[in-house]
Amino acid sequence: MTRQIIATPNAPAAIGTYSQAVRVGDTVYLSGQIGLDPATMQMVDGFEAQTVRVFDNLKAVAEAAGGSLADAVKLNIYLTDLSNFAKVNEIMARYFNEPYPARAAVGVKELPRGALVEADAVLVLG
Repeated sequence: MTRQIIATPNAPAAIGTYSQAVRVGDTVYLSGQIGLDPATMQMVDGFEAQTVRVFDNLKAVAEAAGGSLADAVKLNIYLTDLSNFAKVNEIMARYFNEPYPARAAVGVKELPRGALVEADAVLVLG
């Protein structure tokens, strides 16, 4: 199958050797997003603002791929402080409706650029 690279200026440019997303058939693999503002490439302040920015960034990439967050079948969320787990659930509910995608939430020591949260996703379109 052919790989299609997905890129949009509405999400932060890659800060490493990766693509914002790759589509293969009806499956889209979205790279991890942190709380970078795509216009300034600066980290937004605070956990809640970063989490909102993460989901806004994922949404922008999903839309660039021809889908939406409603097409997500799997999310991975990485937190530098697991005490923020309930807040992630609260914010995630603004972006997703039932039935929710499968999800993992993992505590990590640190994330790129000092981010407090990161998430990636897999979409299935069609």
